[in-house]
Amino acid sequence: MPTNLYGPNDNFNLETSHVLPALIRKFHEAKVQGKHSVAIWGTGKPMREFMYVEDLANAIVFMMANINAKDIYENGISQLNIGTGKDISISDLAKLIAEITEFKGNIVYDSSKPDGTPRKLMDVTRINSLGWKYQTELKDGIGKTYEWFLKKKI
Repeated sequence: MPTNLYGPNDNFNLETSHVLPALIRKFHEAKVQGKHSVAIWGTGKPMREFMYVEDLANAIVFMMANINAKDIYENGISQLNIGTGKDISISDLAKLIAEITEFKGNIVYDSSKPDGTPRKLMDVTRINSLGWKYQTELKDGIGKTYEWFLKKKI
């Protein structure tokens, strides 16, 4: 079971995307248009975990090469969570994306909009104990994703 994923080929549509690609697009467009602020839904307090999509691909290859599903099921394990085991507030995520996109304006929180679940964090103890760990730190992955976004000019 993977956590929230992001990366190249993500959905950056402001109506249908998830929070991370939506924020990349919002901050980029605000910078290009010379806006002084970007509005974020909710209070910014909810915590979310994000993983770069290539790390998921690496985890899948690792599992195919190193894990016998029969052994796992016989030990009562029905799934392996795949993630970073680290979370970040939406507020801190917005600040990080503003930095990466070089947006210099203000971040405004629209508390009339819902926050959603307060915290979503995976327990990745099992997959880590089997020898797999994510490689891409959030700042680096967002940087790579933003570079892809700029090349595609979505």
